[in-house]
Amino acid sequence: MIIGIPKETKTHEYRVSMTPVGVDELVRRKHQVLVETGAGAGSGFSDEQYAAVGASIANTPREVFAKADMIVKVKEPLAAERALMRSGQVMFTYFHFAADRELTEGVLKTGSIAIAYETIVDGHGRLPLLTPMSEVAGKMSIQEGAKYLERPMMGRGILLGGVPGVEPAQVLVIGGGVVGTNAAKVAAGLGANVVIMDVNLDRLRYLDDVMPANVHTVYSERLALQKYLRMADLVVGAVLIPGARCPVLVTRDMLSTMQHGAVIIDVGVDQGGCCETIRPTTHDQPTYIVDNVVHYGVANMPGAVGRTSTYALTNATLPYALKLADLGYQAACRADAGLAMGINVERGRVTNNAVADAFGMEFTPSSVAR
Repeated sequence: MIIGIPKETKTHEYRVSMTPVGVDELVRRKHQVLVETGAGAGSGFSDEQYAAVGASIANTPREVFAKADMIVKVKEPLAAERALMRSGQVMFTYFHFAADRELTEGVLKTGSIAIAYETIVDGHGRLPLLTPMSEVAGKMSIQEGAKYLERPMMGRGILLGGVPGVEPAQVLVIGGGVVGTNAAKVAAGLGANVVIMDVNLDRLRYLDDVMPANVHTVYSERLALQKYLRMADLVVGAVLIPGARCPVLVTRDMLSTMQHGAVIIDVGVDQGGCCETIRPTTHDQPTYIVDNVVHYGVANMPGAVGRTSTYALTNATLPYALKLADLGYQAACRADAGLAMGINVERGRVTNNAVADAFGMEFTPSSVAR
């Protein structure tokens, strides 16, 4: 098989979908790997490092897309990339279709096979390819939130951990999954007072057991959310429904009750976000203000720490990429039901229920499920 590794084109996206180690594994299995020049530069990998393990270096994305049987990426294909995709070609990347009709319709028109990292599950029902980036994003949410609480950034002018004699910031984390857990850990480690909310009582019991004393667990319901939003200096949206759009929990009306200069970091913005007023932003212009509340909606947060994120991501994705290359996507997915759940779009059909429901489209089981 010919595997293509294009350079990411999203604004300030420094990750790359495969390290030289991954290329070496594919080449040793007799596959061909085509890497676009400069693809690894943001993560510290040179063209020479890829060439040394057997990759061919392509000068343009057009060459990569034209020759490859499977494209491995990090982020969803933008319009210019979708124009290069072709029928029957496999694309293996993050898609987050349910929050983006234009992307969904665009990929459907290509006739390609879209295998989404975020809906693949392992034998324990976990999301192995979403977890590493959720860990990064959760930790980064506090790092970014602390910065945007500063007054020059239009925040409240509060130091997250406070100092002796001055109370620390109040941090509200909505969602107790991987993102929320990592956010709470970092915020607590910096000395903030943290409330983490979830609807899963078993998860709250676990968090209550493992978190430090300055983290408090609260069952998530509307009145409790309203109460803690009024108190919060920093809010982290960490809500996820795999493959589906995030439910809106923080409404526009609730913003008016929040403190002026409070900050919302909605990590789920690439799935629509849990805050009604959130919209995707970029690392160039990460924030905007609605009702005196600072909104941070960068949809590729881990891209800013490309080297860490690339290693974390590819450690998880490489075994699946090898299966797809060795067996072809149909045989690989028939052999691994969890991998088959990653097929969101196949040859012009929506094959993921949550995506179909999001846009009122027809759902068709994938070819491997028939």
